[in-house]
Amino acid sequence: MSEDRRLEVLRAIVEDYVATREPVGSRVLTERHRLGVSPATIRNDMAALEEAGLIAQPHTSAGRIPTDKGYRLFVDRLAEVRPLSSPQKRAIETFLSQGVDLDDVLGRAGRLIAQLTGQVAVVQYPSLRRSGLRHLELVPVGADRLLVVVITDTGRVEQRFLEVPADADVDDVVLAELRARLNAAAAGKRLVDLPETFAQVAAQVAPALGPLAGLVAATVVDTLGEQNEERIVLAGTANLARATMRFEQGLRPVLEALEEQVVLLGLLTEMALEPGAGPVAVRIGHEVGLEGLAEASVITSGYGSASDDGDAVAILGSIGPTRMDYPGTIAAVRAVARYLSRVLPS
Repeated sequence: MSEDRRLEVLRAIVEDYVATREPVGSRVLTERHRLGVSPATIRNDMAALEEAGLIAQPHTSAGRIPTDKGYRLFVDRLAEVRPLSSPQKRAIETFLSQGVDLDDVLGRAGRLIAQLTGQVAVVQYPSLRRSGLRHLELVPVGADRLLVVVITDTGRVEQRFLEVPADADVDDVVLAELRARLNAAAAGKRLVDLPETFAQVAAQVAPALGPLAGLVAATVVDTLGEQNEERIVLAGTANLARATMRFEQGLRPVLEALEEQVVLLGLLTEMALEPGAGPVAVRIGHEVGLEGLAEASVITSGYGSASDDGDAVAILGSIGPTRMDYPGTIAAVRAVARYLSRVLPS
């Protein structure tokens, strides 16, 4: 019973500290929460929590604040995710569905998370390596050039030009046949599987089509191998100036960490691949592993799959101080990820 009561005391301390940004004392706990015990018992419970490293006293004669370890226990065992209301859910889906293209949709997703949480939102662009091919188009541009258009199942569009061999006899009929063969072979396959698939097509077509098929396949493979497709959208950085986003180390280290997009992408990937990671992953304080975000927490979720059990094609999340509303942030991130998966082109 005493352990359960101490966990309730920890819950009360976390919730009060998040709400007030002030250290929480035993008298405040007694007045605000019906814990069913005397102030002396609460003080004993707080002493036990402090000894366990779950709360700390920032200054002499001050109340207590949660530690990273305390927040972790709160998230793992105590936090109850608050479901969004029906109007909120409808507003999210409507707002995302009004996006005119992938850039617009992802920008809207970032603004939604930032608005719902009052923190910084990060949205990764769908990775070509984890996407599927929706359609491959071959468009003649002049007598000796083709425009190769790759459209992924997440709505991403990549375009490349290639020079047609001088001895190739390319007309509309030839292009239509090659396009049909390549699209049929690629149906249902991830883009990372296309090199082998297209190589088989190039080996099976008529000799007149072979060289061109090989060039198209090489162009697609080269496009997918480029690294500049890995990028993210940040939204809500202005929220860092709000009083509720106070960091003891100041804003500069946080801003510098957010500018390192390659590092942020690595963090998102790590969180998605953690053993036992569920629909939502949470890293708190020093768990983040980045010096500039040592006083921050990161909450992420995958998106891009029609079901919660499917493979996500990218990650989105929220970054804020460790003193954040974890239940509300988890609910917002999970909801936007779910609805973003629904509105992405399929």
